Amino acid sequence: MGLAHFPLVFPPPEDYHFPKRTPMNNDNTNSEAGLPQRLPLGLYIVLVLIAFTGWISPPVALGGGLLMALTLGNPVPKFSGKASKMLLQWSVVGLGFGMNLQAVWVAGKSGFGFTVATIFGTLLLGYWLGRWLKVESQASTLVSVGTSICGGSAIAAAGAAIDAKPAAMSVALATVFILNAVALFIFPPIGHRLGLDQGEFGIWAAIAIHDTSSVVGAASRYGEEALKIATTVKLVRALWIAPITLVLAFMQRGGAAGKVRLPWFIPAFLAAATVRTLWPAGEPVYDTIAVVAKRCLTPTLFLIGSGLSRSTLKSVGFRPMLQGVLLWVVVSVAGLVAVKYFA
Repeated sequence: MGLAHFPLVFPPPEDYHFPKRTPMNNDNTNSEAGLPQRLPLGLYIVLVLIAFTGWISPPVALGGGLLMALTLGNPVPKFSGKASKMLLQWSVVGLGFGMNLQAVWVAGKSGFGFTVATIFGTLLLGYWLGRWLKVESQASTLVSVGTSICGGSAIAAAGAAIDAKPAAMSVALATVFILNAVALFIFPPIGHRLGLDQGEFGIWAAIAIHDTSSVVGAASRYGEEALKIATTVKLVRALWIAPITLVLAFMQRGGAAGKVRLPWFIPAFLAAATVRTLWPAGEPVYDTIAVVAKRCLTPTLFLIGSGLSRSTLKSVGFRPMLQGVLLWVVVSVAGLVAVKYFA
């Protein structure tokens, strides 16, 4: 049975009486929410610097920035928007220094076909769910990319490639962070309950858990072999950030004139990974750059959260979150069945 028959089985979203949404707004001010700007600029700068230190986690940074914007306001909304975009792009480039292309390929080539199938299957399913639920296109794309590849890092790269609005970025990242936290706690007990061996659990965790850090956390609780396999498979999936974001950039910038400008950070990401692969003597330096880049994602999320207003969040609605949850459940169950009975 093809996808065309699904609407006959599942009622269309109109029957669920979803709240009516207004078009997504890219306004970064808090004036529409009627909030006075009570946060001093000096304190705002201090909060951004704290996010750089690594003392707070990315989810806390995103949530803290959002809470601040909705209660105290943002003293420099235009600056936060420009700064978050710049940090996002440079962070993606820095993450490339953390990937040795040859080592990742050698370790993961045996499961290459399975990786490709699950990535593109997830993207197609995410696209269909987004259309069915009538999710705003950017938010739907980011949720699908984050679920199929490697969570927050993939969302960051894809968001920069398609010039995603802050509201779309925020809801996609929030969805990923919430589901990551849930998976970190429930996956190991489920694996033990179902009798998965180390290899099976490692592959399943790499497929169904979004962020690499959460994959490592869950697999380390399961066993050393599970950790090794999960990390390898996830790194192979992470390599797909470049081609997927490249395709998204072409689709976004094709236009009527057919002129496409490749976002600079995509070839820079590949160049960084190539440098690490060809000149391994500099690994200590490359590792430092990758760590700094990953740390820069935390203040980036704070800036994104602090640049939102009530109107932008209302324009997004809960549909992207629902899409993310449904997509994650389907991918988790399908991945578990595939690993248990077909891998």
